[in-house]
Amino acid sequence: MIEIKNLSFAYSGTDVLDNISTAFEQGRVYGLLGANGVGKSTLFKLLCGLLTTKRGKIDIDGYSPADRHPGFLSKIFYIPEDFEGPAVSIKNYASGISSFYSKYDENLLHSLLNDFDIDINRKFTSLSLGQRKRAILSIALAMNTEYLLLDEPTNGLDIPAKAEFRKMVAKAMDDNRTIIISTHQVKDVENLLDHIMILDKRCVLLDSSVADIQQQYSFDVTMQRPADALYCEEGLGGYCSISNNTTDEESRINIELLFNYINSKK
Repeated sequence: MIEIKNLSFAYSGTDVLDNISTAFEQGRVYGLLGANGVGKSTLFKLLCGLLTTKRGKIDIDGYSPADRHPGFLSKIFYIPEDFEGPAVSIKNYASGISSFYSKYDENLLHSLLNDFDIDINRKFTSLSLGQRKRAILSIALAMNTEYLLLDEPTNGLDIPAKAEFRKMVAKAMDDNRTIIISTHQVKDVENLLDHIMILDKRCVLLDSSVADIQQQYSFDVTMQRPADALYCEEGLGGYCSISNNTTDEESRINIELLFNYINSKK
């Protein structure tokens, strides 16, 4: 379990995160949402020990990420948005880092790369952006870590690859794994998420399971603006709205609308 208490961080005196407290539990796929600059990528780097906390505490299964303990590092894999990859083959890269991950499954890597139609012997430098994304995602899943942090994982993927990405992540999930996806492309991942967290610099604006959100709110599209709407946006198909759920019937969450509604209340 990841526990964050009173976490603050600043670059050159400019606050990025200020007194943030939250937790990420096992067996869930989290959507980490927030406007540009609120610190989503910074939080990822703090979680895996690439940055050091200035104030506050991060505890991951009894480890402090900043200590970079081998037992901790074997539990977590982070894919940044701008991953380039070294001038070596996918096979050699995976082989080189696999000694740090005791649960590495080479057969799974071959299977995943085959699903993505990528040759394991190709060098990262010969791959397109989308192919690099697919290759490193395949490696990350094959390492079988308890924690997987994905920063804008669908950027650069075409429509078939996005569909394959969703299938791979869904297949990889189990009760012992936590996957956190930071993205602006919410429609690419909304069917994967079972928990949504909306981050702001000074607080967590929303931290709720999809089930709880569906129980609390009703999402609808109507030709007329609903009189009881908590929040409403006009579009080509009519009015997209959020209302209090008074019927106990679940509706499909419109994450973009939810994000805009939550931010409108700041």
